[in-house]
This record gives sequence, C-alpha cells and structure tokens, in this order.
Amino acid sequence: LVQMEKIQLGYDDHIVLQQVKLNLVPGSRIGLLGRNGQGKSTLIKLLAGVHAPKQGIFNTAKGLKIGYFAQHQLETLDANATPLLHLQRIDEKATEQQLRDYLGGFGFNGDEALAPVAPMSGGEKARLVLALIVYQKPNLLLLDEPTNHLDLEMRHALNIALQGFEGAMVLVSHDRFLLSSVCEDFYLVDSGEVEPFKGDLDDYRDWILKQQAAEKAKANSDAKNEEQQETGAQSKPERKLDRKEEKRREAEFRQRVAPLKKAIEKHEKAMEKCSAALAEVEASLADTSLYSEDKKAELMGLLDKQTQLKQQLEEEEMAWLDAQEQIELKREEYDNANA
Repeated sequence: LVQMEKIQLGYDDHIVLQQVKLNLVPGSRIGLLGRNGQGKSTLIKLLAGVHAPKQGIFNTAKGLKIGYFAQHQLETLDANATPLLHLQRIDEKATEQQLRDYLGGFGFNGDEALAPVAPMSGGEKARLVLALIVYQKPNLLLLDEPTNHLDLEMRHALNIALQGFEGAMVLVSHDRFLLSSVCEDFYLVDSGEVEPFKGDLDDYRDWILKQQAAEKAKANSDAKNEEQQETGAQSKPERKLDRKEEKRREAEFRQRVAPLKKAIEKHEKAMEKCSAALAEVEASLADTSLYSEDKKAELMGLLDKQTQLKQQLEEEEMAWLDAQEQIELKREEYDNANA
C-alpha cells in the first residue's frame, strides 16, 4: 500500500525524522510508540498526505483509500448539519433507515441522529468523525489519538470495530488497552528515527523509565561538572549569587510542573486501586464452582469486570507515563530557555 525509503521529514529548516524506512502492506496493524514531540503525528500526517517528504522515496499503491482521524478534524464538521445529513452527503443512494441504523452503532440513536453538531461535546464529535471515516471503507486507516474525549463505553465499541477492520492500520494512542488489542507490530519514533520496537507495551514502559533515568543521571552529571568549573572561575560573592539564582529557577520549575506531579500521584493511586480490585476479581475467578451452568451469569459478570479493570489499569499506566514524559519535556525546554 505504501513504500517509504530514506524519508526525511520536517518543517522549514527543522528536521523531525530522517532515514525513515516503512512499508505498509494489506493487513498491516502498526502502533507508533514514542514520547511526546518525537514525530508520531508528523509521520501520520505524511501517510495521510498532509505533509510531503523533504527527501526520499514515497510511493503509494493504485487504489489506496485512506481514512484519517485526528483531533483537529472535529472542527471541520458542519456545525449546522446533523449526523444523518453528514452521512447523506457521503452516500446519497442509501436509505435514511440504513444510515440511521449505521449511526446507531456509533451511539447516535433516535433523535440524536437528527440533532445539529453545534452543541455536541468533544466525544460526540469524535464519534461522528470516526463514523464518517469508517463508513467510507478505507483500506488504510490512520488514527491519531482516536479515544480522546470518548467515554469507556465508546472506547470499547471502537476497540471492537477496529478489531474487525480488515484493512491496514496505523495507530497513535495513549490508550494502552487499544494498542495491545488492535496492533500486531510496534514502531518506536525517537531521536529522529523510526525503528521496529522489539517487545510489547510492558517492555515499552520499561524503556521509557530507563530513558528517564539515563537523562536524569546525565543532567545531574552535567550540572555537577558545570558547578565545579564555575567554582574555580568565580569569586565567592558570584558563586553565592549563582546558587541563589539556581534555587529560584528550580523553585519556579517545580511550580510549573506541580499539576503534573499531582496527576502522577493521582494515577499511581488509581493504579493501586485497579490492581487491588483486579486481584480480588481474579481470586474469585479461581473458584472452580463458578464454572457450573447455574453460575454462568455470575461468571460472565466477573469476566466483564475483569476486562474493564484491565482496560482501566492500562489507561492509568499510559496516562502516568504521559505525565512523566511531559515533565521531562518541560525540563528540557526550561533548561534550554535558561541556558
């Protein structure tokens, strides 16, 4: 479907990705991993035709039909039109009932299919954009954070729909459950490169933590070396002033990232709560008497709860990782600004 060789991609004089080699074939199901700001969305935009490569070979197959979802597309909806009218503009031949039945699968039931877009929430708009994309039956689906604004029920519905999608797919998402459910291969976007990631999402979490530890150690080492150099070159009053300024800057940085620190604590508590609840459910599932016919309803309820808790746990873990990444990104930006 798509062939990329030695691709260089960026904006103006800024190079974001280079030497990218990626081939998409029918049935490819790829999840893009990487920290914020490394180029995942940029790569998706290249595949969608929004950006052109600066260098390299970029070929697409004849008959390629792309479905592209990104958050900015929520604003392209006609605010005065209804979900039904949006769909009728795509398919004038389908009957109203056929279109309404289809929209019902995306949560637009009854009069909701006839309500204008303008007062809709972000989640409702996202559902409509996804419905319009899927209806056109693309053979390559490009999804950039499709679960943002979606509630748990609609995330589950999207998960099921994507598992049944027969075309190729490239997904960027912080929804760990979605990534693990629908993707077969992962690529890591980092330091200007795109490489196959050898491992699962647990391995990716470990990679993130190792990167953060290495960067923190380097930052501490650089700061120590710089302090030693300055100590030899400055007088005592100057050193005292610099230490005072450094403390002020650190206090300012801590204030900036305080909301993220709180978010991390919140996600850690939620992860503990989910893990405890999951352990309790799995202990109940170990009871062999549950698997008798007369306890089928109770068993199904526990299995459903287990699935929901696993999804919630993975979502909290990805949100925790995201907050950690944002702190590192802010640290880098702050250090550069005060260099």
